[in-house]
Order: sequence, then C-alpha cells, then structure tokens
Amino acid sequence: MTEPEQERPSKTAVKKEMQALQNLGEQLVKLSNNELAKIPIHDEHLSEALTTARRLTSREALRRQLQYIGKLMRGIDLTEIEAGLAKRDEGQRELARAFHRLEELRDDIVEQGLPGIEKVVTQFPDADRQRLRTLILQVGKDAKANKPPAAKRKLFQYLKELQEHQPKE
Repeated sequence: MTEPEQERPSKTAVKKEMQALQNLGEQLVKLSNNELAKIPIHDEHLSEALTTARRLTSREALRRQLQYIGKLMRGIDLTEIEAGLAKRDEGQRELARAFHRLEELRDDIVEQGLPGIEKVVTQFPDADRQRLRTLILQVGKDAKANKPPAAKRKLFQYLKELQEHQPKE
C-alpha cells in the first residue's frame, strides 16, 4: 500500500460523517422559522436547500434533499451552526428545568397547605394570598372528591404567571 491510501478515511468513516451531517441538516429542517432565523447560516446554497426541504412532503424527496444538504455542509465551517443549535438546546433545557421547579413549588404548597402560601409570597411578592388560598383549598376538595385536577392546573398557571411577571435579575 502506498502512503496516501493509508491516510484516507475508511468508507465506514466517510458514511458515518455523511450521516452525521444529514442528521444535523434534519435538525435544521425541523426547526421553526423563528428558531432557524437565530441559527447563523452564511452559505446561500445551504439556506436555499433548507427552505426547499421544509416544503417537501414526499418522504423520498426529503431523504434526497437531506443527502444534498449533507453534501453542501461538507464544504462549510459548521462551528457557528452547531453552536447555535447547542444554544437553542440549552434554552430548551432551561425552560424544562423552570417548568419542573414550578411543578415542585406547586406540589410543595399543596402538600403544606396554607403555610405554603408564605413560601410563594416570599418568592413572588406580587402574589395574591387570597387567590392562592382559594386555589389550594380547591385542590384539596378536588382530591377528596376524586375530581380531575383542574384546580391544580389553575394553581400551576397562576404560579407561571407570577414567574413571568417577576422582574429579571
């Protein structure tokens, strides 16, 4: 074997790289218009190919278009695109964490009952004590009557509103 043949990547490695680029392209195609606008795509042909792929309805046509997108991405620097996707994913994870924190807060105050109101008022000074009290009592009544957790959902919505209107630090 000559030396240049040994340096070339194997067919398997090339196929894995192409599949990874196609997967990256598929992630870009699945983004909403607003999310895609936040991703820095400087290549005109890639932007056009992504727009075309988003309009396709045929599975086979989409598969071929994703292959084409992967081929286009071989020749460009993907660090900004990957960084943009990573930033978006981190934002999604942070939203999920905030959602879970609110769920935990809701469950804590339902479990604690009326003393849990002080915990909420400490965290959210604009909270309406009477509304919280009414919602907590309704959650208890719903649970005793084996009703659907409508009051629990209302309590969660109220906590979410409080969080959204809280000034950012």
